[in-house]
Amino acid sequence: MDTLTHSRRSFLETATLGSIGLGLLAHTRTQASGVLAEQGKRVGIIGLDTSHSTAFTKVLNADNPKPEYQGYKVVTAYPYGSREIETSASRIPGYIEEVKKHGVQIADSIDDLLKQVDVVLLETNDGRLHREQAIQVLKAGKRVFIDKPIAASLEDVLAIFEASKKYKIPLFSASSLRYTNGIAGIGKSKVVGADTFSPASLEKTHPDLFWYGIHAVEPLFTVMGTGCREVVRVNTPGTDIVVGTWNDGRVGTIRGTRTGKSGYGGIVFTQDGNVNLGPYAGYEPLLVEIIKYFETGQVPVRPEETIEMFAFMEAADESKRRGGAAVSLESVLGKAK
Repeated sequence: MDTLTHSRRSFLETATLGSIGLGLLAHTRTQASGVLAEQGKRVGIIGLDTSHSTAFTKVLNADNPKPEYQGYKVVTAYPYGSREIETSASRIPGYIEEVKKHGVQIADSIDDLLKQVDVVLLETNDGRLHREQAIQVLKAGKRVFIDKPIAASLEDVLAIFEASKKYKIPLFSASSLRYTNGIAGIGKSKVVGADTFSPASLEKTHPDLFWYGIHAVEPLFTVMGTGCREVVRVNTPGTDIVVGTWNDGRVGTIRGTRTGKSGYGGIVFTQDGNVNLGPYAGYEPLLVEIIKYFETGQVPVRPEETIEMFAFMEAADESKRRGGAAVSLESVLGKAK
């Protein structure tokens, strides 16, 4: 065999072996606009109208991500997202450019996105869109975390969880305030009451507390657990105070503020003394729980608890409409069903 023939054969063998190797690699990894993610760990984002989307992307797509994130990467995003809520919609162009800097591909539709990812972060800020968007994801058989608010009506909350049952895909939703500093060390069985607070800005397209007051409701239920019977709401232009009475006689309150310098926190009353909550721990403790869910399919927040939180907020709205009268959670759930 002459030298030229041998060189050609060696080149062909090398190219063939290289092709086989790349083919095998393609079965386990996917390259998308610079992001390399293992099959099963490709994250899609629906909604680039919230800072949560860019925050999660920066953490997961970091050069040296923490081991807790188990190799999950954001590979594709569908930007929309709010089109009607100006404060959200105006963010989309900038956030598109920001996630692209982290190697994220932009999809033309949710269907397009679902073909490229294994799990989904539903981040759309407009809760009115969540029911339709979540069902698309569930039909595709993919696990999905739905950021707050899970929906913009109690009826839609119930419908989303019914769809979760129908398609046999567990899901969960949570505010990052569920993981605020101080909560983890509290013995829940010893909690006798709690007061929590957060900003509570309003958005005309959503029930009052669904939009932002949920950041006070979430830690309240995290420490108190389920079993709230009724609520009473005091409302002024600058403040909301909602008092919940639990079936066992315990009382929990939330304060939502719209004036002055606001923050997040609270105090939990226990049999062993009082525990202060805060400061806010950021998004990462929630993201760790989301990744655990993506990996195992086990949800850290039961559907019953999320449903009860939104019934609490809907009952608070009804109390406001009735001038501060007590409203049972059972009554608003019955109406929503």
